[in-house]
Amino acid sequence: MISPLATRVPTAPDPTLRGAATRDATISVRGLRKTYAVPEREAGAVAAVRSLVRRTTREVPAVADVGFAIAPGEVVGFLGPNGAGKTTTLKVLAGLLHPSAGEVTVLGHVPWRRDRAYLAQITLVMGQRNQLHWDIPVGDSFVLNRAIYRIPERQYRETVDELVDLLGLEELLPKPVRNLSLGERMKCELAAALLHRPRVLFLDEPTLGLDVSAQRRIRAFVAEYNRRHEATVLLTSHYMADVEALCQRVIVIHRGRLLYDGDLTGLVARFAPDKTVVVELAGDAAPELDLAAYGEVVRRDGGQVAFRVPKAAAAAVVGRLLAELPVVDLTVEDPPVEDIIERVFREGGAQGDVASPPDGAAAREPSDGAVAVPAGVSR
Repeated sequence: MISPLATRVPTAPDPTLRGAATRDATISVRGLRKTYAVPEREAGAVAAVRSLVRRTTREVPAVADVGFAIAPGEVVGFLGPNGAGKTTTLKVLAGLLHPSAGEVTVLGHVPWRRDRAYLAQITLVMGQRNQLHWDIPVGDSFVLNRAIYRIPERQYRETVDELVDLLGLEELLPKPVRNLSLGERMKCELAAALLHRPRVLFLDEPTLGLDVSAQRRIRAFVAEYNRRHEATVLLTSHYMADVEALCQRVIVIHRGRLLYDGDLTGLVARFAPDKTVVVELAGDAAPELDLAAYGEVVRRDGGQVAFRVPKAAAAAVVGRLLAELPVVDLTVEDPPVEDIIERVFREGGAQGDVASPPDGAAAREPSDGAVAVPAGVSR
């Protein structure tokens, strides 16, 4: 039995696949645009009556010219602030929305055509939405999903046993959904979404509102599902622990535009030009010393002092600290990933430009051989 609490970073797929042509990518997006027409009017009764005759609208771009390709088996973090266009993109990929423009294929299918063969291979899990039926036991919801997806009895039993084992659901199956805690419900939601063994998982804030223990269990489960079934995962989350535990590659968008597409380590290297050096000084030396010569002092707490220094100067500063001060302990750290992501959003929003990807990342975008998407049929 594999412990669901084991933590693991999924093995990276063959790096040559990151630059694969569109036909080899599980998810291929090129020039994706989605624009909403939002009605506007002034407050007051007169404006309300006038709007009945002549409605004023403005165009709001939710996604603007986004392009990327994801290889089979990749787990990719899809990051951005609220309103960046993450959920809109996921809904387009899942076939719930028609794009205003662009070329999109997932597993070789045009998502918004909603072919049965396509829907049977994907799943969309949203932390703020539920698919389980509120008044019936969890086990009955699973049986209902089995009928919807026409899952053979033997495969259904094998999958349920696997999911119950990985997520620890045995005691939850007979409970009505309304009696579950948020963490219990999210585990059951994930299990219900994976009963048909999808090849592509779109996970939109799957750990939203969960405690630390439940978050760890969900992360471990997603990693194990990816390992067992070689599923492709596109994950959005505001919890950087999710991204650090699961994703080696991240895609960052802001105001609908792509800011970064590359390795998580590359994101840190690109947007974190400084290191944090934390020293513990012997006795009460720290308050009496002028430490500004070693770097920007960002924190003092008794004998512990934290400096922010440029990466290129970190080694020299560490050498001076050890040689000149009574150092008891010393650590050199990168800034927290949360701070780096915030910096990406701030700089991207201020500049309004798409940050050029690191070397080789541009090849992840689909080639000109991408299949053009004709107008789909609405649901």
